[in-house]
Amino acid sequence: MSKTKVGIAGVGKLGEYHCRTLASMPEAELTGVYDTNAARMNEIAGKYHCRAFGDLQEMLQHVDAVGIVVPTVQHYSVAKAAVQAGVPVFVEKPITSTVAEAEELVDLAAKKNVLLQVGHIERFNPAIRALDGLDVKPMFIESHRLAPFDPRGTDVAVVLDLMIHDIDIILSLVDSEVERIDANGVAVVSDEADIANARLQFRNGCVANVTASRISQRKMRKMRLFQKDSYISIDFLQKLTELFRLVDDEADMPSTIILGQIEKGKKKRHIIYDQPVTPEEDAMEAEWRSFLSCLHSGRKPVVSGEDGLKALTVAAEITRIIDNQKIPE
Repeated sequence: MSKTKVGIAGVGKLGEYHCRTLASMPEAELTGVYDTNAARMNEIAGKYHCRAFGDLQEMLQHVDAVGIVVPTVQHYSVAKAAVQAGVPVFVEKPITSTVAEAEELVDLAAKKNVLLQVGHIERFNPAIRALDGLDVKPMFIESHRLAPFDPRGTDVAVVLDLMIHDIDIILSLVDSEVERIDANGVAVVSDEADIANARLQFRNGCVANVTASRISQRKMRKMRLFQKDSYISIDFLQKLTELFRLVDDEADMPSTIILGQIEKGKKKRHIIYDQPVTPEEDAMEAEWRSFLSCLHSGRKPVVSGEDGLKALTVAAEITRIIDNQKIPE
């Protein structure tokens, strides 16, 4: 199979990560890069031995697919240009800066039959992929995503910068519609909310309590899922998933550790612990490999444009609620 020619629009810190990943993949060819910062663009082009395109449209004419890693406010315009040119798009999260833009982009991609994938990279974290094959039906979810302050992300509120990762994962795990949202947030070091908490209530009764902060002393990226007879702990940083389950006495438990037992009447049940196998693969490489596979097979991407729109819709509502709570100066 011939290599897929890929261009990267936007070569800041994150854009370079994409370039490095593509340059190491045998099925991809990093054909070129585009950035409004000519000096940076030329630096990255030289470093990864690809072409520097001074014009976006020119790059789109020379590639089979494009990765969009420009600032969030430019996602829509760059992605729209690519879709209109018939070039498959891998756009970083959030899909766009507004719901209206995302709706238009998703509709346009559908009409043009152009592949559109959104870079919610945590879907490819080994800790999440370890859930494949498990019967996951959470009724209560708690997540914490905390990070030290980084000025690079302050062009958007922490909800769009960090919390949207967990929103996307939660929406993918809960097979129900969001019925109610409550939220609070505070701007501490920027003009937008730097710490936020949201409570999502789903139609099926599931509740998710989501916290994100970019003013923490240490990083934390954890999610806990509670459901009938089991508890799942996910650590995104450690790439570790732990499963605690209640099973009947006669259950087959070859790979588990028995932590204790519960007796209720005549019924005895074991509390067991297990670590589902996590695939050892870099998350960014995994999402690019998945994207390229969909490009050649015609399959729907793991994180589609519709998925990106759903996550953005919930994030935008959380942001709206928080903004309405701001005290006038």
